[in-house]
Amino acid sequence: MSAITDRDTTAIVIRQLTPDDHARWDAFVVACPEATFFHRAGWQTVLERAFGHPTYFLYAEREGVIVGVLPLGRVKSRLFGDALISLPFCVYGGVAATDPLVRRPLIEAACALARELGVDHLELRNRSRQCPEWPCKDALYVTFRRAIAADADANLKAIPRKQRAMVRKGIDAGLVGELDRDVERLFDAYSESVRNLGTPVFPKRYFGILKDVFGDDCEVLTVTRDGATVASVMSFYFRDEVLPYYGGGKASARDVKGNDFMYWDLLRRAGERGCRVFDYGRSKVGTGSFSFKKNWGFEPEPLYYEFYLVRATHLPDVNPLNPKYRLFIAAWQKLPLWLSRRLGPLIARSLG
Repeated sequence: MSAITDRDTTAIVIRQLTPDDHARWDAFVVACPEATFFHRAGWQTVLERAFGHPTYFLYAEREGVIVGVLPLGRVKSRLFGDALISLPFCVYGGVAATDPLVRRPLIEAACALARELGVDHLELRNRSRQCPEWPCKDALYVTFRRAIAADADANLKAIPRKQRAMVRKGIDAGLVGELDRDVERLFDAYSESVRNLGTPVFPKRYFGILKDVFGDDCEVLTVTRDGATVASVMSFYFRDEVLPYYGGGKASARDVKGNDFMYWDLLRRAGERGCRVFDYGRSKVGTGSFSFKKNWGFEPEPLYYEFYLVRATHLPDVNPLNPKYRLFIAAWQKLPLWLSRRLGPLIARSLG
């Protein structure tokens, strides 16, 4: 625990989250405009249960009231180094605060923790620039967010004409969207999709833990045709936002526009549920995912991933666009699906 005094002589205290404080933390996150779904306390449980990664969820108090949070997780591996991240496996993170005076103490506490742990670097995944003096990756990732309406017809008309035609092809193909209680069909479609992209898959139990921890705010929508799985997506709900996060399609999805229909069906359902923001999530600039989301009429917003270097001398570059991973990706794409599902979790847990 550390304390500083602000110009109003009111003490700011930095503490670490304990299970007894989860309800207080989440109440703050829901009320804080800067906070995202990835600031929720449940991620501490997810990271520890699914991957065994140590977590350090810091929060700032003034007079016993939480006024800022900074969730952190440590990911250490021989392959990809040792990092303290806000937050591993999440696209957003960094400080969320209702009092600007607590931002600096929280970041300083994170830097001190990074030095104490002896990690290679500290990474804050921000939607806006927070530490302009730090090295930053501001041209690699973008996010796509757009307002949606309650009316399905209005949402359909808001999709550009060519993409709307893809959605209608899925409708004409007889595709049906169904909500799942478990993650079996999701894992089937998602694991096949990421194998085809050359990416190691997460373990099935990770998706089960997400549903268990986040309950009704974690939903699986599966698209079928004549009873057969075509595509599936796991989405998160936060305030009035929906965030499709883990999704993929089977080989049959391309011919019947399964992914196009799936995201339309999710958007339609979310609008009717009361959501007013569709967060299409993070993509790397110049990738197929980036182009797909732009085709829906979403405009990219830059993400600012800022780094405090401790033992490292340069920014890490652990992403599929790095040329040194090209041969690995090509080899992974050729793996039998059963083998990729067995080996993938051993690698994916270290990617962060």
